[in-house]
Amino acid sequence: MSDEKLTYRLLTGPDDRSFCEKVTAALAEGYVLYGSPSVTTTDGRTVAAQAVVLPHVLIRPGDGGAA
Repeated sequence: MSDEKLTYRLLTGPDDRSFCEKVTAALAEGYVLYGSPSVTTTDGRTVAAQAVVLPHVLIRPGDGGAA
């Protein structure tokens, strides 16, 4: 398996401290939040999701601005 970072990751887990730690770790690795978090309930358990991307994904080639 490659050590290259994935450009896009969708982090999911129970809506608790462990999920927050997962998001915090991704931010420390250089990812940035992409979009709003999502929360749903499945079988009585609350599940959270947050997309993260590497910053270069947000730059459109040629215009230097955010997507």
